Order: sequence, then C-alpha cells, then structure tokens
Amino acid sequence: MMNNLSNTKDDKDFGIWISLILRIGVLTSALIIIIGGILFAIQHPDATFSFKSFAGEPARLRQVNVIIKEAFNLRSRSVIQLGILVLIATPVLRVIFSFIEFLIHRDWIFVLITAVVITTLFYSLFG
Repeated sequence: MMNNLSNTKDDKDFGIWISLILRIGVLTSALIIIIGGILFAIQHPDATFSFKSFAGEPARLRQVNVIIKEAFNLRSRSVIQLGILVLIATPVLRVIFSFIEFLIHRDWIFVLITAVVITTLFYSLFG
C-alpha cells in the first residue's frame, strides 16, 4: 500500500518537473528571441521586409557552433536563431528527462518507446 502512495507522489513530482522544463524552455526561448528582435531593430534600423517571398537565413546560421559564438557577440540574427534552437531543444530535453524517469522506475515498455523517440529525434536533427 505504501508503495502505491509513493508512486503517486513520484508521478506527481514527475509531472511537475516536466511542466517546469516546458515552461522554462518556452519562456527562455521567447525572451532570447525578443532580445534578438530588439537587437535587430537597433542594428538594422533601415531594414525592409518582403512578405511575398521567403528568404532563409545565411548558411552560416545553420551551424550550432557559429550561432552560439555569434549570439554571444550580440549579432541579432544569431541571437534569434539561438532562441529558436532553445525552443527546439525544449521538447527534446523533455523526452530525455522522461527516458531517465522511466529508467528509474524500471518501466521497460516506456523506456523502449522513449528510446525509439530519442533515436528518431536525434537522427532527424543530426542525421
């Protein structure tokens, strides 16, 4: 009986941690993107935008190491890209946290499922 109560408490704690990870990740991402937008407005006051065609970011801003390096140098587009990377990393971190939690609880079916999800995520991001 005591074991069931502790599992319920553990499940509640797990849910709180998951929601905290998601909230912090999204809010951090939004803050970084807003800062990047403000920097962009300051650094490029005469910039014009065309909403009829899409132009992607330069190739250099598709490399994580370059994005991080330039973001710390307060280059506005890199700061915005860093915010987007944080937003992408948030659910990935949630899946990794879930994997660890399922390992701790020895819930092998969910360990297997989250391992497949993690493998798929990493393959799609880096493969």
